Amino acid sequence: MKRPPFVFPSVDLVEDPRPRFSYPDDDPVEKPFNWQQMRRLLGYLKPYQKTVGLALFITLVAMGTRLALPYLLGLAIDRAILQKNLSLLHLYALGYLALQVIYWGASFVRIRLTNRMGQDVLRDLRRQLFHHVQRLSFDFFDGQPAGRILVRLTNDVNALNELISNALVNTLGDIFLLLGILAMLFYLQPHLALASLVVLPLLMWASTGLRLRIRRAWQAVRIRLSAINSHLNEALQGMRVTQAFRQEEANSFFFRGLISRYYRAYMKATQENAQFGPLVELAGALGTAVVVLYGVYLLRHGQMEVGTLVAFITYVGNFWEPISRLGQVYSLLLVAMASSERIFEILDTPPSIPVTVVGERPAPVIRGEVEFDRVSFSYGRGRGLALKDVSFRVEPGQTVALVGHTGAGKTTIVQLIGRFYDVTSGCIRIDGTDIRQYDLAALRSQVAYVLQETFLFQGTIRDNIRYGRLDASDEEVEEAARAVHFHRFVERLPHGYDTYVQERGSRLSAGERQLLSFARAILADPRILILDEATSAIDTETEMLVQDALRVLLKGRTSFVVAHRLSTVRQADLILVLKDGEIVERGDHATLAGREGYYAQLLQAQRRFFLQEG
Repeated sequence: MKRPPFVFPSVDLVEDPRPRFSYPDDDPVEKPFNWQQMRRLLGYLKPYQKTVGLALFITLVAMGTRLALPYLLGLAIDRAILQKNLSLLHLYALGYLALQVIYWGASFVRIRLTNRMGQDVLRDLRRQLFHHVQRLSFDFFDGQPAGRILVRLTNDVNALNELISNALVNTLGDIFLLLGILAMLFYLQPHLALASLVVLPLLMWASTGLRLRIRRAWQAVRIRLSAINSHLNEALQGMRVTQAFRQEEANSFFFRGLISRYYRAYMKATQENAQFGPLVELAGALGTAVVVLYGVYLLRHGQMEVGTLVAFITYVGNFWEPISRLGQVYSLLLVAMASSERIFEILDTPPSIPVTVVGERPAPVIRGEVEFDRVSFSYGRGRGLALKDVSFRVEPGQTVALVGHTGAGKTTIVQLIGRFYDVTSGCIRIDGTDIRQYDLAALRSQVAYVLQETFLFQGTIRDNIRYGRLDASDEEVEEAARAVHFHRFVERLPHGYDTYVQERGSRLSAGERQLLSFARAILADPRILILDEATSAIDTETEMLVQDALRVLLKGRTSFVVAHRLSTVRQADLILVLKDGEIVERGDHATLAGREGYYAQLLQAQRRFFLQEG
C-alpha cells in the first residue's frame, strides 16, 4: 500500500501499524490490586446505605429460595414419587412453584433497586469529577490533552456502571449461595461433599495466573481506548487544518494504527477472559462426574437415597455457577480498577491555586489600581522565566497597552492579573492588597477577558452574551450588543438574538464572534477589562466602531490591551514594551514613538509591512 506523503513523528503508518511511541496516558499496567482504592470507590455507596441494605436482603431471600429448591425436589422424589403419594406430590409441587415465584419477584425487585442505585452513584461521581475539573488551574490543562479528560468524564465513569449497579450486590449473594450450597452438601452426605470438591484446589491454582493476565489485559485496553479518544478530540478540533493541508489520508492511517492497537488489546483481553468460563465448566464437569460415580456407589450400598443424590447433583451443578459469575465479577473489578485509578488521579490533583485560603478577603468592589512589584514567573517544566523582575503601577481607570513580539510575556501578564497562575516571585497587588489574599471567585468576577480566540457555547446569541452575567435582562443584553456595534449584525440574522449558535460559533464570522465576546465582557460590568489580541480578527471599519465604543465604555475602568497592531494602542495612557519577559520601555505613544528605541523599531517594521501589503 502506498504510504501517504506525510508521516507522523515516530509512527510507522502501515495498514496494520504497530506504532512505536508512548501516549500521555501510558501508565504502567503492573500495579497491584489496590484495596484502599476499592474502599474509596465503595464510599460512594454511603449515601445509599438503606438501598444497599434492602437490595442485599432481597438478594439473600432470592438465594435462600434457590437453596431450598433442590432440597425440596429431593424430598418430593423420596417421599412422594417413590412412595406414589400423589397428594403429597401436589403439595411439594405447589411449594416448588411458590419458591420459584418468590425467587422471580425478589430478582425483579433487586434488579430495579441495584440499577437505580448504580445510576445514582455514577451521577454523583460525574458531578464531583466535572466540578473538580472546573476548579483546576490552567497549569493542569496545559499538560493534559482535552481528549484524555473527556475519557475520564465519559468512558471511565461508564466502565464502573456494571460493577456498581449489579456486581457488588450480586457478589455478596453469590458468596452466600456458595456457603449455603457447601452447608447443604455436607448436611446431605459429608463424604460425597469432600469428593465433589477434590477439583477445587486445581481450579484455584489454574485461575490465579489467569486472573493476573486478565487484569493486565484490561488495563491495556483502557490505555488504548484513552489514546483513541484523545486523538478523536484532537482530529475533530483540527479538521480545518487537516483538510487545508490535505492530510486526510495521513490522519486516517494514523487513526487506523490506534484502532488496530485497541482491537488487538481488546481481543487479547476477551480471549484471556473467555478462558475462565470453560475452566470453571471443566472443573464443574469433573466434580459432577465424581459425584455421580461415587453417589451411585453409595446408592447401591444403601448409604444414600435417590432423591438425596438428585438434590446433591443439583447442588453441585449450582455450585460452579456462582464461581463462574465471581470470575466474571473479577474481570469487571479489574476494568473498574483501571478506570477508577484514572478518575481518582484527577480527583486527587489539587488546584495549584486554591479557591479558598486562610485569611482570605471577600474582595469588595475594587477601584482598579494594579501594581506589579518585581514579578517573575515561570510556567515550569524547565521552560525558564516568562517574566523577569517586572514592575509597574496602573492607576484606576487607566488604559495600559502591552506590546512586543510573540513570546515577550504580554499574555502572561494579563493571565497573572486574574490569578490563573501564581507568580514565581514578587507580588501583584490590586488596590494595595496582594491578590492572593482575595477570594478567587470574587476577584475574577470583577475582571473580564476578551481573548483572541472567542469561544462560543451551543445556544442562542442571547445566551452567549448573557454568559458574562447570567442574571442580565434581555434589555441589558441588547444594550451591551449596541455598545460594541454588534446589534446591527444580530439584526441581519434570521431570528435575531434567538438565533441558535452552532458549536464554537461556526455560523458567525471571526469578526462577529469577537464582537459578541466584547458584548459579553461589557455585560459583566468589570472593574478591570483585559483585551488579549481582541481586535485581530476585526476588519478596519469594524475596529473603528469598536474603538469608538470602547473610549466611552472603558471610562472609569482599568483596562489592559494586548495587541500586535500598534494602531490599536495609540490612545493608551501607558504603553509597556516587553522583550524576552522584561519591560524595556514605558510611556505613551507620542513619547515612545519619538525615541529611537525598541517601540519605534516595532512601529517602523509594522509600517513597512503594511506598505508592502498595500
